[in-house]
Amino acid sequence: MSQPSRILLVTGLAGAGRTTILKTLEDIGWETVDNLPLSLLDRLLSNPVPQGAQDEERPLALGIDSRTRGFDAQAILDRVATLRRQKHQELEILFVDAADSVLAQRFSATRRRHPLALDRPAEDGIASERVLLGPLRHAADYLIDTTDTNTNVLQQDIRQRFSGAETSNSTLAVTSFSYARGLPRDADLVLDMRFLRNPHWDEALRPGTGLDAAVAAYIAQDPAYGPAFDQIEQLLLTLLPRYEREGKSYVTIAFGCTGGRHRSVHTAEAMAKRLRAAGFSPTIAHRDLVQQQPGTREGKPDDGKGAVLAVNR
Repeated sequence: MSQPSRILLVTGLAGAGRTTILKTLEDIGWETVDNLPLSLLDRLLSNPVPQGAQDEERPLALGIDSRTRGFDAQAILDRVATLRRQKHQELEILFVDAADSVLAQRFSATRRRHPLALDRPAEDGIASERVLLGPLRHAADYLIDTTDTNTNVLQQDIRQRFSGAETSNSTLAVTSFSYARGLPRDADLVLDMRFLRNPHWDEALRPGTGLDAAVAAYIAQDPAYGPAFDQIEQLLLTLLPRYEREGKSYVTIAFGCTGGRHRSVHTAEAMAKRLRAAGFSPTIAHRDLVQQQPGTREGKPDDGKGAVLAVNR
């Protein structure tokens, strides 16, 4: 009897984008079932697929949230563990989240009532649901935060993560950002470039960006640039193959500086070039390069900030 090539439990807070994720997975060829009681999963898996059918090993996505009949987060995790053990079938969990204020705004904009607060403010339902779903969030294999993400971007993200499930290669992205605007929510590795000399303090270079040759040369002349960059490259060349072996399907490396215009842009471009030479295929994005940043103040040239690497789950 054929089994799905992959089973993904899609869960998360109401309004965060779970329905969009399920619809996108269906569009790229997954079989999707929403709000199926997990107790019926055995029956679903034991239902034979016609021999020779094109979807004989079609991946399966199951939508689960607080409205699912008999919802109990810990019971769901216990059931997942049992199915993994008995059927030797890998089940993964995707949790979609967003900031409470954004979720409340979405409910207000759509005039929908929160399923756990039909006669109360949406904020009350969001708080209750966050507690209920806490164990699933903690156990999730994939965590997607849609606070700053629209529907189109979320769909692209899901397609990148799951349309090529048959391959073992991670989808690699390199991005630059401004610390003044906060860390990228989807970053797996964050590198602080504020220890490098800052072109902002050179009036001739200030209007330029890290894409300009003169700005790049100025940054590269910092005595710390070569040794630090070589060590960062070696770290990434060590980590990325291990992420692939562990099945991590999407890796984002973020380079940050104060304004997101000079140092972070140059180092993101330079590291992407090195990674391509090493056989990887990263995409590049500069989150804050084209944004006006009124009120952003650059740190002093000798602010003493060092390189910091943060690893997010």
